[in-house]
Amino acid sequence: MTDLHRITVFTGGASGHDLAYQQHVRTLGAELAKGAIGLVYGGGKVGLMGQIADAALEARGEVIGVIPDVLMEREVAHRDLTYLEIVPDMHFRKARLGELGDAFVALPGGMGTLEELFEVWTWQYLGIHAKPVALYNIKGFWNPLLTMIDHQVAEGFIAGWRRDALVIADTPGDLITQLRAWRPPVQDR
Repeated sequence: MTDLHRITVFTGGASGHDLAYQQHVRTLGAELAKGAIGLVYGGGKVGLMGQIADAALEARGEVIGVIPDVLMEREVAHRDLTYLEIVPDMHFRKARLGELGDAFVALPGGMGTLEELFEVWTWQYLGIHAKPVALYNIKGFWNPLLTMIDHQVAEGFIAGWRRDALVIADTPGDLITQLRAWRPPVQDR
């Protein structure tokens, strides 16, 4: 079982073309707050990052942002958070995001979201942490990536138990339930 005090969320500074993405991340932010689960994220006020932070704050949740100095203006730092930590660079940001969260959840996003997702999933594989890594699969957003990962498993480049360790959910309730029930994978395959 995983204690969920805070969840680190990776998502973009863009909102996407479909309003459903914003609606879903806002619902997730509110549900985290209602469940007394703090939100840790990249500290921006724009895009889906800003949407989930605002929703959690509106529901009186704890929201911690970690933003590198170089992105303070570009990502329009969210100044109304419970706590905004300004760090020197992206490497330090990712390390802090890793330290502060009890689980990692990738929401729809772009290149940065993919990079952060793969880094924490790799860290899990290498034993750097024993925390769940999840895909919040709004509108099947992650399905093409899951197809690719399944292809990598079929071709022998990713072990099946690694794929099975990923949490995949499309509702806040299912996501939180799976994260709480998650156990480190058994490396028997």
